[in-house]
Amino acid sequence: MPFLVCKVPMEHVQDTDSLEAAMREHGFGADDIVAVVAKTEGNGGVNDISRILVDRVLRDFLVGKGSRSRAEALQVPIALSGGCDGVISPHLNVFARVPDAAAPKGSRDDLRLTVGIAVSERILPEDIGRLAMVEKVAAGVRRAMADAGISDPADVHFVQTKTPLLTSERIAAAKSRGKTTVMEDTMESMAVSNATAALGIGVGVGEFPLPREEQIARDLSLYSSVASCSSGVEHEEAQIVVVGNRRGIGGAFRIGHSVMKDSLDVDAIYEAIRSAGLQLPERPRASDLGGAVVNCFIKCETHPSGRLRGRRLVSLNDSDIHHTHHTKGAVGAVAAAAIGDPAVYCSVAALQQGPAGGGVVAAIIDTTK
Repeated sequence: MPFLVCKVPMEHVQDTDSLEAAMREHGFGADDIVAVVAKTEGNGGVNDISRILVDRVLRDFLVGKGSRSRAEALQVPIALSGGCDGVISPHLNVFARVPDAAAPKGSRDDLRLTVGIAVSERILPEDIGRLAMVEKVAAGVRRAMADAGISDPADVHFVQTKTPLLTSERIAAAKSRGKTTVMEDTMESMAVSNATAALGIGVGVGEFPLPREEQIARDLSLYSSVASCSSGVEHEEAQIVVVGNRRGIGGAFRIGHSVMKDSLDVDAIYEAIRSAGLQLPERPRASDLGGAVVNCFIKCETHPSGRLRGRRLVSLNDSDIHHTHHTKGAVGAVAAAAIGDPAVYCSVAALQQGPAGGGVVAAIIDTTK
């Protein structure tokens, strides 16, 4: 059965009316939804309750509008990236499996989008930033690849994870068991959890062998080119979504990816769109896309040197606004201008998800447009 992908605006933090409208428009039901990757409007930090609220609302929706039990709904990966800084607009990216009759027509001989999902075994607070978490994520990624029907890692273009981060309660729980955690700074544990997950993705898709523990969140020359990692307090496992292409599945969607070298690398966004199969002029702009781009998915990070193309930035020294907000707002604007839509998935804390100061970018296109 082919997959369908649609971008759904969120008019408020508990908005499911827009999702129901999208279901009617595209011809799928709640039971067809296999994963959701979304931007929510909270602060993007450890105490971002918007992610908890939206996660609960969506799982209630899956139960109330479909036939899933609560336990089954908890197995659907829902990766929520908090913080809509600057022009970024809150939205859902919904992945659904649909019957052939409901899918936009596409050749089964061509590469078409496929999705695989998995939930890892429980990630303990003492696992974060350590090889135990890398191995748990890698095992989950391999299961998700198999679920997607992908055997060649070259056909994987985007892997989204949602993993736990550290809170004071989780740190205390580890200590009560005689364990230590890699750090006690809960906000910085977000970046470390993301970096650990990214290395697990890289190992899972075969980009590199199991790293040394001291490389986690430190050796920025080691990175995955398909990893997009988000962490929060919503779950204690890694929720994993593998998106790639395969033949024989049908449907109209394709995905490609590239790597942004820095926060201004708009060419990489268009390269990801080309990688998905859309023909573009040498120097493209949003008006050249013809409505074919469903969305772009971008990770970004302020370079640890505090410089961008040789110019000094002040965001790393800003005591009022965390540097992640500066970067997310800036890269979100670059991406929104590139595709002509502020509803773009742009997420920070991108350690080891692309090169230092840059990040992974994936693009999904509708081949019928």
